Amino acid sequence: MLSLPAIFSDHMVFQREKNILLWGESDEKNVTAVIDEKKVSSDVNNGRWEIELPPMAAGGPYELEVSDGVQTKKYTDIMIGEVWLAGGQSNMELELQNSMNGQEVCANVKDDGVRYYYTPKVSWVGDELFEAEKKSEWQHCTPDNCKNWSAVAYYFAKELSKKLGVTVGIIGCNWGGTSASCWTSREFMEQETPLKPYLDKYDNAVKGQNPEEYIKAREEYIKYQAEFDKNVGHYYETAKNPTWDEAISLFGENQYPGPMGPRNETRPNGLYDSLLKRVMPYTLRGFLYYQGEEDDHMPYTYYTMLSTLIRQWRHDWRDEQLPFMIVQLPMFKNDGEPDYHNWPFIREAQMRVFKTVKNTGIAVILDKGEYGNIHPVQKDVVGERLCEQALYHVYKNDNEKSAFGPIYKSYEKDEEKMILHFDYADNGMECKGEKLIGFEIAGDDKKYYKADAKIAGNDIVVSASEVDKPKYARYCWTNYSEVTLFGKNGIPAAPFRTSCDDGAVATGSRNEGLWKNAEVD
Repeated sequence: MLSLPAIFSDHMVFQREKNILLWGESDEKNVTAVIDEKKVSSDVNNGRWEIELPPMAAGGPYELEVSDGVQTKKYTDIMIGEVWLAGGQSNMELELQNSMNGQEVCANVKDDGVRYYYTPKVSWVGDELFEAEKKSEWQHCTPDNCKNWSAVAYYFAKELSKKLGVTVGIIGCNWGGTSASCWTSREFMEQETPLKPYLDKYDNAVKGQNPEEYIKAREEYIKYQAEFDKNVGHYYETAKNPTWDEAISLFGENQYPGPMGPRNETRPNGLYDSLLKRVMPYTLRGFLYYQGEEDDHMPYTYYTMLSTLIRQWRHDWRDEQLPFMIVQLPMFKNDGEPDYHNWPFIREAQMRVFKTVKNTGIAVILDKGEYGNIHPVQKDVVGERLCEQALYHVYKNDNEKSAFGPIYKSYEKDEEKMILHFDYADNGMECKGEKLIGFEIAGDDKKYYKADAKIAGNDIVVSASEVDKPKYARYCWTNYSEVTLFGKNGIPAAPFRTSCDDGAVATGSRNEGLWKNAEVD
């Protein structure tokens, strides 16, 4: 029987100017593919086959025919353009209809040169996944179709299509509440000692587990949680002043993510198997990635975690050069909770990846967070800033001035002051607010004090009466605060600290004593 993965369907988008990989299974000896009068054949080995179509210029629509001499698969309305995979957790997953002005955008959307394939969201490989894949297909951009698309990915693709004049295809491969460890293989994680706690925690949770009892407990959880989510959702929509504590008192415990085991979507390596593997290595230009919130309980290891994920994905797509565009986390803190100062380490790790891992970009969205809302809804700006990063790093457009806000570079001391130098600030910087806030400095004792900060051309000068001889400086080193420093292009300055000597570093092992109160279930 001739078969191809579910991601091959009518309306799909193929990556322009690269060899296009087709693959699948067959009981016959040879498979042939034909597109635009180009014919390529391949032998079948142990039931599996691969074909590389030659590179094609942007255009379409085309038809593709794949045959093994007994069966033939035909695919129509294929466009050649740009293809990106949109990965991550809930902020990448957040649907267009639920974003700012999303209902209006969906109602008035036109075919903006964007097509979308949503990888079926099933947390384990089995019949449920296979049935879901039968119903999945590439979609045109219509008012009904686009409602469930990633808002970030849609705005990225819409802007990219407009700038390049080609169709842009998005592969949505994301799931809310998931750690980066969910999207990486056990093999790669075992190579990195700092990532061992992720695996150990799971192994301990499932040790001696009875499979039948686990499945029963999971089914009971799914039923319970569905009712809980429905009740809580209605409560938040109708209550005058809803609070989480009251919701719990009314409807019982929030049991998410349910019993840990081989079907739990939050387990390490799980979605790597049931989602990512289902679409790899579909030929594409690169990756978009918005994630990190679920790893805030292990912020010191996030540099290693994210670097490993990038290495994993590039390995699986057989291209060590594939671009990887990162969204740096914005400001966030829940109402009433302490500021654990753990998100700054995640942001620092993301920036460090950008600076040390080749072919990466970073969209700084520090100003687009919302107090008390971990899912800020202004996703159009996020997608557009990602697009600017892609245009600069990948498509080599001369748009450095529109792609970056100020990024800290170096400092020098001037008696009781520090002068901070920045990259991407040649046009100067500006304050949005009464004055610059968020700057702190410290001396040898590493005790930080709020600093007076002033813009001096392309630099920032900081000082504090409590610090005679400043040695360290940092900016927005907090989970949430007002953002006041921007480039002239409206992009905020990225958060930073001048040295990692003032505490744990983003690549170190986890400090249980500091972070035990910041656990995220």
